[in-house]
Amino acid sequence: MQFHHHGYVSGDPRVQPAAGVGIDRPAELPDEVDVLIVGTGPAGMLAAAQLSQFPGVTTRIVERRAGRLAIGQADGIQARTVETFQAFGFAERIIAEAYRITETAFWKPDPADPSRIIRTARTPDDPAEISEFPHLVVNQARVLDYFAEFMANSPTRMSPDYGFEFRSLSVADGEEYPVTVTLLHTSGPHEGQERIVRAKYVVGADGARSKVRQAIGCTLAGGQANHAWGVMDILAVTDFPDIRIKCAIQSGTGGSILLIPREGGHLFRMYVDLGEVDPNNKGAVRSTSIEDIIAKANEILHPYTLDVRNIAWHSVYEVGHRLTDRFDDVLPEQRGTRTPRVFITGDACHTHSAKAGQGMNVSMQDGFNLAWKLGHVLEGRSPQSLLDTYSEERQVVAKNLIDFDKEWSTLMAKKPEEFEDPSALEDFYVRTAEFPAGFMTQYAPSMLVSTAGYQNLAAGFPVGKRFKSAPVVRVADSNPLHLGHHATADGRWRIYVFADPALPGTGSATDKLAEWVAVSPESPLAATPEGADADAWFDLKVIYQQSHHNIDLGAVPEVFKPEVGPFKLTDYEKVYATDPTADIFDLRGLDRGGVVVIVRPDQYVANVLPLTATAELAAYFAPLLQPRRQKELSSSVLPEGPIAHSATTPSALVNR
Repeated sequence: MQFHHHGYVSGDPRVQPAAGVGIDRPAELPDEVDVLIVGTGPAGMLAAAQLSQFPGVTTRIVERRAGRLAIGQADGIQARTVETFQAFGFAERIIAEAYRITETAFWKPDPADPSRIIRTARTPDDPAEISEFPHLVVNQARVLDYFAEFMANSPTRMSPDYGFEFRSLSVADGEEYPVTVTLLHTSGPHEGQERIVRAKYVVGADGARSKVRQAIGCTLAGGQANHAWGVMDILAVTDFPDIRIKCAIQSGTGGSILLIPREGGHLFRMYVDLGEVDPNNKGAVRSTSIEDIIAKANEILHPYTLDVRNIAWHSVYEVGHRLTDRFDDVLPEQRGTRTPRVFITGDACHTHSAKAGQGMNVSMQDGFNLAWKLGHVLEGRSPQSLLDTYSEERQVVAKNLIDFDKEWSTLMAKKPEEFEDPSALEDFYVRTAEFPAGFMTQYAPSMLVSTAGYQNLAAGFPVGKRFKSAPVVRVADSNPLHLGHHATADGRWRIYVFADPALPGTGSATDKLAEWVAVSPESPLAATPEGADADAWFDLKVIYQQSHHNIDLGAVPEVFKPEVGPFKLTDYEKVYATDPTADIFDLRGLDRGGVVVIVRPDQYVANVLPLTATAELAAYFAPLLQPRRQKELSSSVLPEGPIAHSATTPSALVNR
């Protein structure tokens, strides 16, 4: 965290100064907004949190409830999501309060007495050490609380507008605010009255029964598995020995349990197999009482017993797998003739079982993918065509999720005798660990993702996949840290220059690249608006191959030490060296001749290039950047007082 470069900060440095639309932010929902987000679920709240870092963009998020969510249904937090929380600044705090999954235990019928279950295997949760971040369990409501705090502390001072239900929308292209949205007050003095809001863009994050999805003519296609599960969050006394370990339990009498310990040391969740659903009488299984769910759980757990003392929440659901044909309002025949104005995210786009722990996680990545693109388009950084990539990228991810969940939920519902291989369930769990952890996503080549022509220069940073962090040492203060952890959700591109073997200041290929980046009109940095910090739109870092003791900071090119803030202070936190205990060049297969790795604002690798490929570097960014004359700073969005600065960019503010 960086602060004080606008002057001494006496209070909480996580609270950024109000800027742009955050100065005198109206308490009431405005009649006109840039982005209207419908629904305060995980996808909507992450999107709002990201957009809260764009002070020139008016974003409001509405929710039909009268206040914050008290208890959520989702609870699994995969490692990729914790990595995302790191970018939003609350990973450490949520890790401290969450339950951490380190192992999964598998229980099956005792061959000597199939009426009893025995533990047959324990597998590490991340056997391949895919991530340095843990797999967590914490209530969805707490995740939303952290995003709400981030939004409230942002330059835009954003907070949800509760008590508004979405009713309908219409789109009239050609107008400044082309989307007209009808809302209904659901609480307060105007309850029952309609409210009209006009927006440039609308994001539907309103769940599986999404009215925004219906309004743009999208439908969920797919089917039901005709298999039901009861789920309950409970406090109980039991003699089952693995009650505080994630367990997949298969009984000899038929039926399975997926046991998920919860945060706090006492609460746990059970997904209890209720068996096949009669397609002619689905209401019967859906009306299963909590007493029947508990009785079924005791039957499956035999010879162990479960004495339930308190029920926090319970439900019955039938497994379904559905996916929409598109994630925005552009019909197939309209592609290329107009850009989207309305988007849907999360459960509005894809529904599946809860047992793989993917719903909340994939939904948040939907919001992350879309929000920075909206911010860049609305600030004039990028052309509207950037928004076409949202549906293109995320629909493929959702399809992969549906396919994975079908296989996992089918395996979980099988009886032990139906497996040809007794260890098939645990083998599948270990073999596919990278997917549920959130790290299998790989975006295809597009205007955002380059072809992997130079992938051999950075084998450990696959183009299209998320940037996998590794240890480095910061030269200025000799602090060891993870390179990727220094990248915050501020909407900036990251350009990592992994230097050639020469020391700085020797006329090396790294020095020559630095000069080009600093002075060439073709450099992406040249697109930065006049008056903004030099790193306002692009976070440029260099990683040298030598020990930090051998790097003369004074010889490092100035472009890696930009002047920031109104006092033009030097930023020393962009120059790194290798960690002697874990050389990033070796860990990530980086060519010792040097390589440039470009990373999107949502942490995905966009391109890999040689140090000398300046023409290709310029060509990559050219279609992503608007002409500079359209992006000059507007005094109307500058914060008042001594910290006045580039308020059109989050990186120009206090916390970076």
